[in-house]
Amino acid sequence: MRVLTLNPGSSSLKSSLIVDGTPVGWAAMSLDDAHAAAGQALDRWSTVDAVAIRFVHGGSRTGPVRLTSEVVDALEKLSPFAPLHQPQAVRLAREVFRLRPGLPVIASFDTAFHSGLPEEASRYALPREWTSQGRLRRYGFHGLSCRHAARRVAALLDAEAPEILCCHLGAGVSVTAIRGGRSVDTSMGFTPLEGPAMATRSGSVDPGLLLHVLRTAPMSIEDMEDALYRRSGLAGMSGTNGDLRAVLAREAAGNPDAVSAMAVYLHRIRREIGAMAASLERIDAVVFTGGVTEHQPELIARLARGLGVFGISVDPARCLGDGDRVLSPDGAPVTVFAMGTGEDVELARDAEAVLAVGQLVVSGNDGY
Repeated sequence: MRVLTLNPGSSSLKSSLIVDGTPVGWAAMSLDDAHAAAGQALDRWSTVDAVAIRFVHGGSRTGPVRLTSEVVDALEKLSPFAPLHQPQAVRLAREVFRLRPGLPVIASFDTAFHSGLPEEASRYALPREWTSQGRLRRYGFHGLSCRHAARRVAALLDAEAPEILCCHLGAGVSVTAIRGGRSVDTSMGFTPLEGPAMATRSGSVDPGLLLHVLRTAPMSIEDMEDALYRRSGLAGMSGTNGDLRAVLAREAAGNPDAVSAMAVYLHRIRREIGAMAASLERIDAVVFTGGVTEHQPELIARLARGLGVFGISVDPARCLGDGDRVLSPDGAPVTVFAMGTGEDVELARDAEAVLAVGQLVVSGNDGY
């Protein structure tokens, strides 16, 4: 089967052609115009059996679905909960419908991997009348990346149910505890804002601080959303656009804001690793993945310097390699891997699975 995968970020689109489970082509393009991006991807690989699109938020859905216009409408309602990514995926789906009517379009959801979170990890300590419907809860994200890491580690360690920490380091940052191939805790919650500081996102902030800001410097909901999603994190702390390369360059030049930003960034990731470790009985492996792992691998050595208490260590020389590889020294108590996200492969696997069973889609789901 030939599957075209579309993986939208906030401003760019990664597309791949997967043939019988193997990537054979890859391209990145701007998402300034989703209509043009979808057309470029379909023109590049014109003969495909299906298109698979990554959706950050699937609400209560526990697995992939074949899209219809009604389902896309329902998924669009989730855009306020993932405003950097969900609208892009919605636009891509509608453009594929327009350009290739009749071509199967499958949606895979990052939230689906976390749909079985235990109650103690998924529930917020809020009034019962708020949470009784099960909508105001922790959903978790980066699920396709986590699922790929779990499958790869099980194969590489030849272990049936390894206990894993998956650290996805990209523009968004999350840490997930995985036991037996299932998510048992994760740092992102109701939205992709929760957790460590990120490129432009704040990460977790005391809600009392936000209430104070709203009282003392009144602003609209839209202004607050813009500040938390687009003007915080590394960008807000360092005065850059949040590109890690720019922050690291300023840090190397001694810029105090950049030095502080990197210290906060690394500290918050380490803190989440510690929190997620508490949800496992042991740590068999740690996986670092995402764009930071791929493009700034030397940063993993800095991050690991504060993780020795968990038995986590890396060989700085091994950090500088390419591809899926072991970073930990020989004989280390915890095996540390660097891996690609494998999201394109996971998207294709989902598309093949959905089409193989001829899954019927129930439309009209409100997305929660």
